[in-house]
Amino acid sequence: MYKKKFLFVSFEGIEGSGKSFQSKKLFKKLREKKISAIHTREPGGCSGAEEIRKIILSGVQNKFDPLTDTLLYLAARNEHLDKVIIPAIKKKIIVICDRFVDSTIAYQVYGSKVDKLLIDTIHNTILGKFKPHLTFVLKLNLEKAFIRMEKRKSKNRYDTFSKSFYNKVQNGFIKIAKKDKKRYVILDTTLDSKDTEKIIYKKFIKLLSK
Repeated sequence: MYKKKFLFVSFEGIEGSGKSFQSKKLFKKLREKKISAIHTREPGGCSGAEEIRKIILSGVQNKFDPLTDTLLYLAARNEHLDKVIIPAIKKKIIVICDRFVDSTIAYQVYGSKVDKLLIDTIHNTILGKFKPHLTFVLKLNLEKAFIRMEKRKSKNRYDTFSKSFYNKVQNGFIKIAKKDKKRYVILDTTLDSKDTEKIIYKKFIKLLSK
């Protein structure tokens, strides 16, 4: 039997990277194996945070100042933690989250040049030392990412941002991941999706079994 009773796993990456798809695939696999787990997302995951999500993602690209955007994301995170993530972990339930703190750093700091110290200070209040046990960072060629975004039936503000912006964001994710190779797994999603799925599950089970 698995030694760990629960894990908090996050999936990160730019729009079109496949993180949402792969996070749901892992969740489905765990349910098939009768492993207690929930799948959630950021921004969102609970009623209050989902309302904030609608505000953030709707409208034109320059709807908000980057700092306003950041504060909305952090407000949604506080609600999400309080209402969903922390209660699940207290019940020893595995949490799989589509985006978490690394998205805020990659998008708002690397992409929009918001002061990292400000974000770190608020995160320290919201999170303390709490962080995911395992984070998958999915990367891919920007051209392919934009092709995937174009094919989406439902688009949001972030689908209109430039390739230059997303290049900064993706590089930000990679820099974050390279600082802690024990926690982060960088995956190139130009690979076959089934191969990526197998790698993710193998890494997850390995950590769950430690």
